[in-house]
Amino acid sequence: MKHAWIDVRAVPADQLEAVVDAAIHAKAQAVVSADAGLLAKLPPTVTGVLVGEGDAPVRVTPVDDEAALAELVSGDGDRAGWVHVRDDRTLQLACAAAIELPYAIVEFADPTKIPLEIVLAAADKAPGQLITVCADLEEAGIVVDVLERGSEGVLLAPRTAEDVFALTRLLSGTSPRLELTTLTVDRIEHHGLGDRVCVDTCTHFREDEGILVGSYSTGFVLCCSETHPLPYMPTRPFRVNAGALHSYVLGPGNRTNYLSELGSGSTVLAVDSDGRTRRVVVGRAKLESRPLLTITAHSGDGVVVSLTVQDDWHVRVLGPGAKVRNVTELQNGDELLGYLATDQRHVGIPIGEFCRES
Repeated sequence: MKHAWIDVRAVPADQLEAVVDAAIHAKAQAVVSADAGLLAKLPPTVTGVLVGEGDAPVRVTPVDDEAALAELVSGDGDRAGWVHVRDDRTLQLACAAAIELPYAIVEFADPTKIPLEIVLAAADKAPGQLITVCADLEEAGIVVDVLERGSEGVLLAPRTAEDVFALTRLLSGTSPRLELTTLTVDRIEHHGLGDRVCVDTCTHFREDEGILVGSYSTGFVLCCSETHPLPYMPTRPFRVNAGALHSYVLGPGNRTNYLSELGSGSTVLAVDSDGRTRRVVVGRAKLESRPLLTITAHSGDGVVVSLTVQDDWHVRVLGPGAKVRNVTELQNGDELLGYLATDQRHVGIPIGEFCRES
């Protein structure tokens, strides 16, 4: 998990206690304050970072030139230098601080992320932590992915306790592993024309990856990406020919969307044959009319799963052991990989209510 540094210096007095409590409960790494007394009350699980005079586990010192950095580097204990990057000179200073200090807090005047890329590259093997100041949660989401690794931590001045929890969720950086199940095909039905959706993502899928799609909110089939060779056309490792537009697709946070709702900037879960997941961004969704077929299958304990896809040989789903199965060649008794969800859905959110889908 990336580290969350919570700057409480600008938090209104009536929100301060709630924000600090949120930092503790959300397991933020550090609380930044000008009040040494407040920091002294923190539990040992949260590092107190002091801006100003006084005693604290970590003290922050502004770094404006090479002399200030050299003095800080020669000091003892955990030291944090705060560098405001506004030109090439201060950018080089930030690179040096990130290499030489236990903690380098870097704040960028430039809204682009090119200066951050330079600091990350310079400090790639450095043992210290690079903490990037972010104006809001949206910027934090960008910062953690810069150069595919991001800085070790994000410093945010929250408005409320909810901002603290949202930041720590964002920085957790992992999506949970899913317990996939084996489904047995019961029947295949061929239909006429209908609208199906290809999901084109902004990432390369691996050969054993796809996305989970289903007609029912309680059951999904692992639809294969187009990473495997196809006749007459090149592979498209960013694409999943996912299913009819009404279908549910599983996304981060146990949320679903209809395939018809996906568009540029949406997110879905890439899932491999062992249930490992990762968040991927949708570049576009292509809705086109094609002949369709419906796969009906059941799990070992009798849960019925349905998936309607394009009726074409090059549309594929995954079976146990990452076996690639062309949908037009499926037969009764064939085994597929799927995922069972016990909750019904309301606007994509799990909800404990009665609902029957058929």
